[in-house]
Amino acid sequence: MKKTLLAIALVILLATPALAGSGELFLYIWSEYIPDEVVENFTRETGIKVHLSTYDSNEAMYAKIKLAGKGYDLIVPSSDYVGLMKNENLLLPLDKAKLSNFANLAPQFINQPFDPENTYSLPYMWGSTSIAVNTGTLGTTAVNNIADLWKPEMDGRLLLPNDPREAFSLALKLLGYSLNETDPAHLEEAYLKLKELMPRVRVFDSDSPKQALLSGEVSVGVVWNGEAYIANEENPDIQYVYPPEGFSLWMDSLCIPKGAHNIEEAHTFLNYLLRPDVAAIISSEMGYSTPNAKALELIPEDVRANPIVYPADADIQRGEFQNYLGDATKLYDEYWVKLKTDN
Repeated sequence: MKKTLLAIALVILLATPALAGSGELFLYIWSEYIPDEVVENFTRETGIKVHLSTYDSNEAMYAKIKLAGKGYDLIVPSSDYVGLMKNENLLLPLDKAKLSNFANLAPQFINQPFDPENTYSLPYMWGSTSIAVNTGTLGTTAVNNIADLWKPEMDGRLLLPNDPREAFSLALKLLGYSLNETDPAHLEEAYLKLKELMPRVRVFDSDSPKQALLSGEVSVGVVWNGEAYIANEENPDIQYVYPPEGFSLWMDSLCIPKGAHNIEEAHTFLNYLLRPDVAAIISSEMGYSTPNAKALELIPEDVRANPIVYPADADIQRGEFQNYLGDATKLYDEYWVKLKTDN
């Protein structure tokens, strides 16, 4: 019996992340969303070992945190999911006294409606989701707006993110609605419009969509701007279009889930990421925009001047930030399942 209890205790110990003060950190983050050198430098400076796991959608992250309840010390939800997880009591409040670098953040990215006073979240990066076009295969006039994605010649040549909010944003903007629409009648219209688009879709990919563009598997993709930035660096024919109908803007934030064990290490890592030099490296390598005002001064001019990473004010005005949708989220998810299974 003693041997059995000892064996059970050992299994539990090995299966449970280290306790606070362990010198370890369990980070759950989007795929390809933090440079290796940033993590390695953090460990070198602090001695804290980072265990990194990745996901390809907010839905996957949310389901795992909600079901597992523990196992990670930091997560990176988008703004709408910060609101959702805050409302469901899945996040721990931040200790601002341990975040001396908080003042580096630009005012326009803090104190947002989904988390007033940043009680539960810190902005990590922001960006857009829009249309990347291989002009080498399609030319420069084939796709310049959202409506062009519905053209018959796009059959089997389109990539969409595996994300209901981003897919619905296309149809909602095309129909003249907000991408934060909650009216069931308008969402049904968007669903029917997307149903017409499904035959054009060859690939659903939120993990590394640039690969399908670079390989030639697809000629046009609805992608995050960081993916478009890297694809354009490798193949300048891949251009990023901000359509006249509008497009999605988003902000991803760092949060401590309620089941976290390594709270001290989490705050140490958060404060490290808020350093201007670190934030500048992340933005420059990943191709997403930083909310860190002090970091902008350190980002190379060719990155700051690149409209894929930092769009012009006129383009930003056509963009719309994603907000928390409340109960309407369920309807989005139900329609998404139907779209992917009925075709």
